[in-house]
Amino acid sequence: MRKRGGWLPPNTNCPPGLEYLMALDHLFVHQKVELLEAFVGFETKNKYSVVNIRGEPVYYVAEESGICARLCLGTHRSCEFQVIDSARREVLRMVRPYRCDSCCCPCCLQELEVYSGDTFLGSVSQDWSFWRPSFSIRNASGDTVLTIKGPWFRCFVEVTYKVKSADGQHTVGVIKKEWSGFGREFFTDADNFGISFPIDLDVKIKAVLLGACLLIDFMYFEHSQQT
Repeated sequence: MRKRGGWLPPNTNCPPGLEYLMALDHLFVHQKVELLEAFVGFETKNKYSVVNIRGEPVYYVAEESGICARLCLGTHRSCEFQVIDSARREVLRMVRPYRCDSCCCPCCLQELEVYSGDTFLGSVSQDWSFWRPSFSIRNASGDTVLTIKGPWFRCFVEVTYKVKSADGQHTVGVIKKEWSGFGREFFTDADNFGISFPIDLDVKIKAVLLGACLLIDFMYFEHSQQT
């Protein structure tokens, strides 16, 4: 099958609840501020709202994890993310196992799997690198369909992760951590992200890119006292 712009043409088999993604090329992810975490530093379950370019709600994301994992393992904890639509239906489930996140050990790389019900859609896996954040976006067959390359140095205000074709030759989108304002940046770890991707990208891979955004948030921008 011939690639267009460095990615495969979309698969017309759309999992339930993801139909709306077919017409989108941008998503914006806003982490909700947790007052308990802001004032006492206690690591709470993360919650996010996902909106379109007009600010209209698309999905809500809620972390499921144990209190012991949050207290003892911090941002390295194993957890799941339940993604629901405006009708309160679960459309995605994302599973992140525990990893110690050591750049010196290739066997401790981060990963996250994305499911629609019991159907595996794909995964995001950290690639081993000493300096530059790097990830592979894989489909349900385990084939790398996109890659993500982070910056050599992270700017405090905004940080851009480039979404590239599998061969790294084409930039097809970005995951961008945006400035959230002085109060949110300094007193909480609640972050804002923008995600862009080709409008004709397979919706299952769009869902995996959403998972990649959550994984990047946990790995690089959750500045909890527990870590």
